[in-house]
Amino acid sequence: MPKRENAFKLLKEYNGDALVTHGLSVEGAMRHFAKKANEDEEKWGIIGLLHDLDYEKFPDEHCHKTKEIMTPLGYSDEIIRAIMSHAYGICTDIEPISKMEKTLYAVDELAGLITACALVRPSKSVMDLEVKSVKKKFKQKSFASGVDREVIKKGAAMLDITLDELIYDVIQAMRSIAPSLGL
Repeated sequence: MPKRENAFKLLKEYNGDALVTHGLSVEGAMRHFAKKANEDEEKWGIIGLLHDLDYEKFPDEHCHKTKEIMTPLGYSDEIIRAIMSHAYGICTDIEPISKMEKTLYAVDELAGLITACALVRPSKSVMDLEVKSVKKKFKQKSFASGVDREVIKKGAAMLDITLDELIYDVIQAMRSIAPSLGL
């Protein structure tokens, strides 16, 4: 498996600051959940970091270009499949099956929503963000309208946890890396 530093360089090669920061958010969430599940934090983190690798340059071929980019670089079929599964029902028909895939599916959109919630706070930080504040914004369809709330709900169901638990864990994960996110 390629190293995290190489994955980060690859992400920056294909994306601007906003998607790099989003990749870092999802990486943090994936590492958090891997640790809770006693799984491979490095592998889960790299999957989170690279999940939107192709989105900025190839939005119409999202996930499919990722496979083309990553295969020659030595990324495993497992990693590529996990990344492709995060867009299940949107632009791929690869259903999340493993706990790692289900976790990526669940945390991707939520990390974006939590970032948006933090940025409208006076502190502009996740450090004082609470679940109830995220839930309030979750219900406002006009807030961060690009975030698919149904995907977040389906992700929580796939993981067999409540929406509150999922939100709490992603906030905690993002707090642990807040300086690298600018939050």
